[in-house]
Amino acid sequence: MKEEFPTPSVAVDIITFSIKENSLKVLLIKRGVEPFKDKWAIPGGFVRIKESLEEAAKRELEEETGVKEVYLEQLYTFGEPSRDPRGRVITVSYFALINDEKSEQELKATADASEAKWFSVKELPELAFDHARILKYAMKRLRWKFEYTTLAFSLLPKKFTLTQLQKLYEIVFDRKFDKRNFRKKIRSLDLITPTKEIQKDVSNRPPKLYSFKKRIGEIVEILPPNK
Repeated sequence: MKEEFPTPSVAVDIITFSIKENSLKVLLIKRGVEPFKDKWAIPGGFVRIKESLEEAAKRELEEETGVKEVYLEQLYTFGEPSRDPRGRVITVSYFALINDEKSEQELKATADASEAKWFSVKELPELAFDHARILKYAMKRLRWKFEYTTLAFSLLPKKFTLTQLQKLYEIVFDRKFDKRNFRKKIRSLDLITPTKEIQKDVSNRPPKLYSFKKRIGEIVEILPPNK
């Protein structure tokens, strides 16, 4: 029997953020095949028949960049009919967050990618497909998550200083926060606990190290601490 409706293809795209060199960065791949060969794009690809969307996202990210074991959360579905010149392709986007320690893992571009590289969100190349739109939406959602959940802590090492935590928020929101108000708000939420350790290799008075004691992604109104 002839199908009444053509069947669209389903893809996944994974926007991976990290804080590196005091900058919010996103992981991009250079496409090794058409369409948009040699253009930079968000890692991703088509979903296989027998895998879930999340399985496809993890596989594509590892195949095209070498990055694995990341925090992964579904973002949004993009389905404009003309978004892909190959035909009707609906993509389910995810965002992944990895801290600086994990982001140091070697990037290995394979599959349809010829190169993988971290880019500052302030200095992006021209992107293939509708990936500029997807990335813009991902940035909006990332900031919302930082305001109302504990997601920010997934970008920190297991033990961190209050200065590191505040700097993380300032980088993501691209603005300064009042130190006293920020710390007062963080302490009032009972999110962190002091360890018995201090930060080493610093010239001035070494600050205390803290650890996070809640669940990543938990709903908590963290910001704005000084509005």
